[in-house]
Amino acid sequence: MKLLVTGATGKLGSKVVEILLKSVPASQLAVSVRNPEKAEGLRSQGVEVRHGDFDRPETLDTAFAGIDRLLIISADGDNETRIIQHTNAVEAAKHAGVKFIAYTSLANATESKNLMAPPHVATEAAIVNTGIPYSFLRNNWYLENEIGSIQGALAGAPWVTSAGEGKVGWALQKDYAEAAATVLVGEGHENTVYELSGPLLTQEELVNALGAVLGKEIPVQQVNDETYAEIIKGLGLPDFVIPIVVGIQESIRNGSLEVESNDFEKVLGRPVTPISEALTQIVNAISQTK
Repeated sequence: MKLLVTGATGKLGSKVVEILLKSVPASQLAVSVRNPEKAEGLRSQGVEVRHGDFDRPETLDTAFAGIDRLLIISADGDNETRIIQHTNAVEAAKHAGVKFIAYTSLANATESKNLMAPPHVATEAAIVNTGIPYSFLRNNWYLENEIGSIQGALAGAPWVTSAGEGKVGWALQKDYAEAAATVLVGEGHENTVYELSGPLLTQEELVNALGAVLGKEIPVQQVNDETYAEIIKGLGLPDFVIPIVVGIQESIRNGSLEVESNDFEKVLGRPVTPISEALTQIVNAISQTK
């Protein structure tokens, strides 16, 4: 059985491969990457490194050849680009005769009002249309997405948000990666949808947990979207990113990530990493990079 992970040099993909190598012989594992030179470390461990570029479908036909089980990790970029890229990947999987596709989707994708939902809706539909058995890993929100705010809190800044009382199912990327690896190699995951969500928390509840880890009180500033946009603009973010970041806050406020589920525990066979422990790990990692 030959497994393949796309985007294997990215933050999530690299963690998935690291976990897979603990249970699967390197000879059974291949990776598809846009820049193979960035995967030399994997090649040196015996992993087959293949060139696969979601913008160049002809490379994907070769990259996916002979693959039994495929993990498509969703790409970065604007919605229109991602829809094209993901469609290319799904079509290539069909051409290659792949027997199972796992795909990293978004919380409650088909019903979601999240501004990032459209590519996931389109990709899930495209996979279903191939007739290939699948598993949709509907990832809620990476705790690592909050590293900028956590760094600010460490430096004494308030936690600024326009997400209101919206709840999020934060979890560590390594928990999402372990779930993806488990589904890719495991049995009984055909035609499944897993809502992978940690315990639901508001911004205030997350900040309270962070304050307990740091042993200090962190003020939370709830602002409107316009004020939030001005604040993050002052951080030097590119203009095109600002509406996206503000839109994420708005979608959280409107409940797009408020998905209660025990699927994480079902897939992992253990509880998701508790939020205090997860925050401690991130704080320690930030401290080590200083």
